[in-house]
Amino acid sequence: MNSQIAKAFDSCKKEKRPALITYTVAGDNTKNNSLKILETISKYADILELGFPHNTPIADGGQIQGSSHRALRNGIKLKDVFQIVRKFKKNNPYKPIILMGYFNLIYQNGENNFLKKCKLSGVDGLIIVDLPYPENKKFADKCKKKSINFIQLLSPTTSKERMKKIIKDSHDMIYYISMLSTTGGKLKVSPKEILQNYNSIKRINPKKNLVIGFGITDKTISSLKSANGLVVGSMLCKTITNSLKMRQNPVTKLDKVVYNLKKKIL
Repeated sequence: MNSQIAKAFDSCKKEKRPALITYTVAGDNTKNNSLKILETISKYADILELGFPHNTPIADGGQIQGSSHRALRNGIKLKDVFQIVRKFKKNNPYKPIILMGYFNLIYQNGENNFLKKCKLSGVDGLIIVDLPYPENKKFADKCKKKSINFIQLLSPTTSKERMKKIIKDSHDMIYYISMLSTTGGKLKVSPKEILQNYNSIKRINPKKNLVIGFGITDKTISSLKSANGLVVGSMLCKTITNSLKMRQNPVTKLDKVVYNLKKKIL
């Protein structure tokens, strides 16, 4: 698909480092701040994941739930999420944005209508947590026709046979969930073991861009930097929560946090 996502990985590989992928929730803590956060952290992040807030986020731990709650309390709607993406993309057309969320919002909007809005606002990829393979095949095909990456998920319990099928059907990025947990859980598995699992998946198709998510913080990121990409989410949501508690500007705080994460993988 030679997408902006694929190009981001290619340039990181040339620099011999993993892609830094950040996750924040759209509308946290305000629509305006959410856009400012994206613009600020995009100086260091290679790919930006943006969560669309949800009132029952089954895969998300406390930090991301807190972010979603703040955004929903401020009245964020799906149309606002697209507006944030559109405004960001106007000044950053080559920085990939992946929307991450749950299928019922897509279902309520209608798949074709949702994908049309994604295309118009400049969304590069989608991670739909509760739409597993092979149930996602038809939707993933629709995404591909619109040149939108559908990002498949793998976990430590995915069988080898199933992995082969998922990888074969995947687009420009695959997301490996490092451990059985919700997001933001303490790393229960050693980085060494995560990388062993990761490397065995990479051997199935070394050309595919495989990223690691869940449990990645400033303390664990440098020990996993042989991966194609590393996703940091809960730590950023926690930074927003803490800065709001301390009445500090979350945008400035995140600027420093993401800058430091980037330094650890160079």
